[in-house]
Parts: sequence; C-alpha cells; structure tokens
Amino acid sequence: MSRRKLCFFAMLAAMVGLAASPAYKSQLTNQLERSRWAPASYRHSELLPAAFHPVQSKNAEELRAGKLLVASRNLADPNFVETVVLLVRYDAQGVVGLVLNRRTQVPLSRVLEGFKAAKDRSDPVYLGGPVGTPMAFALCQSATKIEGAEHVFGGVYLITEKNAFEQTISTRPDPGVFHVYLGYAGWSKDQLRKEVELGSWFIFPADAGTVFNSDPDSLWPQMIRKTELKVAGNKPVNTSVLDQLLRTNAVPFSLYPPVVVVP
Repeated sequence: MSRRKLCFFAMLAAMVGLAASPAYKSQLTNQLERSRWAPASYRHSELLPAAFHPVQSKNAEELRAGKLLVASRNLADPNFVETVVLLVRYDAQGVVGLVLNRRTQVPLSRVLEGFKAAKDRSDPVYLGGPVGTPMAFALCQSATKIEGAEHVFGGVYLITEKNAFEQTISTRPDPGVFHVYLGYAGWSKDQLRKEVELGSWFIFPADAGTVFNSDPDSLWPQMIRKTELKVAGNKPVNTSVLDQLLRTNAVPFSLYPPVVVVP
C-alpha cells in the first residue's frame, strides 16, 4: 500500500475513533443543548437574514423627525385609527406629524387656487391631521435642496412657506414625489412619549417609498402586519436523531472537520 493511502486511512481511523469517544459525544451533545435552549432572539439572528426581522420599535427614545408612527390596533382615537404618520418636527416646541394614508377626492387645483402652476393639477390632497385644517403643507422628494423648505429625512422636504410652495409648484413636480396635506397632527413631546409607552404607536424608520405610496389605503395594513411578523423556524432543535447516531457511531462525516487528503 502506498504511503499516501496509509496516511489517509490513518487519519480516517483517528476521526472515527474520536466520534466514538465519550468525551467527544459529551461535547457535541452539550453544544446542541446550548443551541436548543438559546433564547429565541439569538437563534433568529443567527439563522435569518436581517431583512426578515421586524424593524419597528416601541422605544420612545427613538422618537424624532423622520420617523413613522403606525397606529396599533387598540388605538381608539377616531382621529388616528389605522393611520400612518410621518413625524416632520420634533423639538422643544412640540411634535408635528402628517397622516400619510388619508387621501381625499379634492384636487390640488382647488386647494391651491392662488397658484397659476396648480390650476390644472388633478392629483388629490391628503388630510394631514385634525389640527389646523385650513393650513396647507407639502412633502416633496428632491435630489437637491429646496430653498425655504425643511429637511425631514433623506431627500424628503417639508414645505410650509408660500414662496417655497410657489417655487416648487412652478417646477411641476411629479405627483409620485409631491403630496399636499391639509392640517396636521400635533402633540407635546411628553404626550407622544406616553402614548408610545402605552402601546398606542409603533415606531418605524421612514422611507420615501412609504411616504409617497401610490396606494395609501393599503399602507396601514402593510405596516401593521410587519409589527405582527412571526419568524418561522423558531422551534427547539430536535436532537433525537443525532443522539441515536452518536450511540451507534454512525455520525455523518459532515459533522467533523474536513478531511485533508495528503498529496
């Protein structure tokens, strides 16, 4: 028999002997037991990509401009039932948000009658909240800074001043990146923090796709399902088959370190 074959069979015999040893069986079983009883959150983070994890939070410390509030199922206030709200201001003076999913049948041309560039616009206006309904606000996504507008997050800006409205409307922005809202939602910082702590709201990071969703009626159902996401594969590891293999010394080679073939 050649020297190479002798080395190979010697290594193979050593590995089989290791599998049969009580110490190795005990070590492998302990590792499996630790995996079996590890907290579910740890197992999920090891087994699943980040995209499968819910990204919502109920931590009031995460409240700030550029966050989304998603009403929980038990929120009974009729002003906010099944709403998704973008926070556009969060400072010492209070909190301002715009409801994203209450689209009206009122065309933009009717609301902005004083703007020549808006006279032929039929895109609908949104009801931004129960406060200050005669007031108009706009959200616009732009690759460049909009003069006179407030940056909210990413390329999304809040427009409240007349000059900024006129300038933006004159560029004829696409309805897919420009929404106008009547009224707003308002809280004190302490009031909103308490509502979050009581479970009335879920907090999500904002993104332009959500803010300018073309089907706002589907927005809340989509977001609330994310809060209720159940990750599959969270059952404890079943070690009965492996235990049987260990007892019969028939452990598959895939459980061992790779065999190095001597050239």
